[in-house]
Amino acid sequence: MGAYILRRLLLMIPTLVGIMAINFFVIQFAPGGPVERVIAQLSGNDVSATARISGGGGDFGGGGSGAETQGLGTGSDSITSKYRGAQGLDPEFIHQLEKQFGFDKPPVERFLSMLWNYARFDFGNSYFRDVSIIDLIGEKMPVSISLGLWMTLISYLISIPLGIRKAVSDGSRFDIWSSGVIIVAYAIPSFLFAILLIVLFAGGSFWDWFPLRGLTSENWESLSWPARILDYFWHLTLPLTAMVLSAFATTTLLTKNSFLDEIRKQYVVTARAKGLSERKVLYGHVFRNAMLIVVAGFPGAFISSFFAGSLLIETIFSLDGLGLLGFESVINRDYAVVFATLYIFSLMGLLVNLLSDLTYTWIDPRIDFESREV
Repeated sequence: MGAYILRRLLLMIPTLVGIMAINFFVIQFAPGGPVERVIAQLSGNDVSATARISGGGGDFGGGGSGAETQGLGTGSDSITSKYRGAQGLDPEFIHQLEKQFGFDKPPVERFLSMLWNYARFDFGNSYFRDVSIIDLIGEKMPVSISLGLWMTLISYLISIPLGIRKAVSDGSRFDIWSSGVIIVAYAIPSFLFAILLIVLFAGGSFWDWFPLRGLTSENWESLSWPARILDYFWHLTLPLTAMVLSAFATTTLLTKNSFLDEIRKQYVVTARAKGLSERKVLYGHVFRNAMLIVVAGFPGAFISSFFAGSLLIETIFSLDGLGLLGFESVINRDYAVVFATLYIFSLMGLLVNLLSDLTYTWIDPRIDFESREV
């Protein structure tokens, strides 16, 4: 097992390099960029309400103020013609912007420099926020962890017992009507259900029972610890309900189908013929084999809920997490934050997948990854 883990860890290196390379070179052909972002702000055409020019990424703040006092240059320099809206700006200022963001270097050199820094977990500063990227991610992490962990835990705690019950009673009235409910739940987009919850329970048109912003109340520090716990889950109720809906449906059907496949196998018939109770057959023999495919889906479910899956929910409920941070960074062309979060989440995904494989061996010791080629 040690050799297998080492091989998997070594394979993460080219995988990460490939992920970063594809996204890096795709960005080179994307319209716009941080330089255009600054130009748009200086010309008054910037529509973003989230990014700020305040010295992020080095001495950028001074450069910005300098551009406003240097005045507009004359002529049509080639460096200004590269950027939309740059005509009339001092070419030297544009050059300083390129140098500030690292665009004065060839793409390959910038990519290799980025990889070297990321390998040392040196992510630098945000382009448009006066804070390091590590501090920025650390600030947003608690929100995403809360949403991701609780959503995954709740969906599994509900879906696995329900899926087993549906498999055991396959074709019964309970199985039929619960399948109808699950299909409807799966068909409803989580963001649409979130809006419905707001209308019903958050002061939209009916009851005002739940808050709409943050994970804690303003007086959280003054509350006793039992009151803090209640306040925390009070804020989480609506976002988690919206997120659990689709995940709950998917995991339930996956569990049911997995158990149905195992129940119909010969070893189950043999176990029953030996006089074992149904509970012993189900949880002593079937459960271990049937849960393998459910465990296999855990990394994807967790990573999805941790980042991409929580994006719209974070936006709707004003939860300042990593999903919202990534979205705003893309819109604001804050590539330093975009690539840093991409690197961190790719690394997390690879590590969680390795953990999933190791969990296989814990559930079923007959699985031996050591003897397989990676």
